[in-house]
Amino acid sequence: MTAPLAGLRVLDLATLFAGPLAATFLGDFGAEVVKVEHPRTPDPSRGHGPAKDGVGLWWKLLGRNKRTMTLDLSRPGGRTTLLRLAAGADVIVENFRPGTLEKWGLGWEELSAANPRLVLARVTAFGQFGPSAHRPGFGTLAEALSGFAAITGEPDAPPTLPPFGLADSIAALATAYAVMTALAARDRTGRGQVVDMAIIEPILTVLGPQPIWYDQLGHVQERTGNRSQNNAPRNTYRAADGGWVAVSASARSVAERVMRLVGRPELIEEPWFSSGEGRARHTDVLDRAVGDWIAARPRAEVLTAFERAEAAVAPVQDVRDVMADPQYAALDTITTITDDPELGRLRMQNVLFRLSATPGRIRWAGRPHGADTEAVLTELGLTAPEIAALAAEGAL
Repeated sequence: MTAPLAGLRVLDLATLFAGPLAATFLGDFGAEVVKVEHPRTPDPSRGHGPAKDGVGLWWKLLGRNKRTMTLDLSRPGGRTTLLRLAAGADVIVENFRPGTLEKWGLGWEELSAANPRLVLARVTAFGQFGPSAHRPGFGTLAEALSGFAAITGEPDAPPTLPPFGLADSIAALATAYAVMTALAARDRTGRGQVVDMAIIEPILTVLGPQPIWYDQLGHVQERTGNRSQNNAPRNTYRAADGGWVAVSASARSVAERVMRLVGRPELIEEPWFSSGEGRARHTDVLDRAVGDWIAARPRAEVLTAFERAEAAVAPVQDVRDVMADPQYAALDTITTITDDPELGRLRMQNVLFRLSATPGRIRWAGRPHGADTEAVLTELGLTAPEIAALAAEGAL
C-alpha cells in the first residue's frame, strides 16, 4: 500500500521542536525525510529530557521516519552539497535566524535557482520581518506574547506557562499544513514558494476570539483557573478516594443532565440557567452542587453515574493512566516499535490521524547522529573520494 506522501522529498535543517516536528508529521505519511545536522553540534533535542543508556528518548519520537546525515552549511563544501540536495528535494524546513541562510549563500534566491519547484518552510519565533525578527526566541516566548499565559492559571496566582512545548507543537501542525498548501499551489503553477511561519502566530489563532472581543467590546479575558467565562459547570472535581475528574457542560442539555444527576434539578428552573453566560455568572452555585456530590463518592462510581446520565466527564489521567487507557489502546494511539537497533522495544505516540486507504505509519524511531550520511551522499552521486574530501574539510 503506497503511503500518501511517498516520493515527497524533505530536507529537515531545523533544530529543537517546531520545524523538526513539522517534518516528522510529513515523514509519518511516507515523505522521504533527511535530517541534516551540524557535524559537531547535533540537534539539541537529542539531549533534552531523560535518556536510556545514553540514548535521548525525546529524539526517538522527534526523529522517527527520518534518515540522518551531517553537513556544515557554513563550509563551501557544505553549501555546494546542500544545493545539490535541494535540486532533488520538494521541501526544506529550516529555523535559522533570518539572514543566516543568506549569509551562507543559501537564501531563497540560490535555493529556488537550484530548484524552482522547491518549497522552503522558514520557522522562526517572530517571522522573517518586523522589529523582533532577528531576536532569538523559543515557544515559551510565544506562550507569553500571545496572551496564553495571561489567561492560564488561577485568578490570584501568577500567569502560567505550559510544562511542554505547546506553542512549538501548534506551530509544527500549522507548518505541515502550510507546506501541503504550498505543494498544492505548486501542482497548479509549477513553482515553489516560501512559507514564513512565526511561532507567535498559530498559538494566537487557537486562543479564539480574544482579539475581536477586545476590538469590539474592549473585553480582556482574565484568568479563571479551570472555570469558563462562557459556560458552567466546567471544572475539575475531587472524588472521595482522591481521584480527580473533569466535567464540562457547554451545552444546556448536558448541564441539565448534570444538575438532575447531582440532585439539584431546581437550579434548571432558574432564569439564568438557560444561557451559558448566565450559568457562568453563577459558577459558585453550580460548582458547589457538582463538587459536593462528587466529593461524596469514589471516582469509579462518579464516572459510571455520569456516563449513564450521558453527561460529559473524564478522569484526570497522568501518563501511567494514558498508557493503560482502553480507548487509547483501541485506537493504537500509543503504538509499539519492536526492533529499534538501540533500545529494542519501545512505545510512543502513533501518527496523528487514520486514513482508511493510505494510512501513515512509524517505519523507525529516531536514528543516531549522522547515521545515513554516506548513504545519502552516495545516492546523490558523490564518489568516495568526494565524500572523503568533504570530511577532510570539516563539512561532514
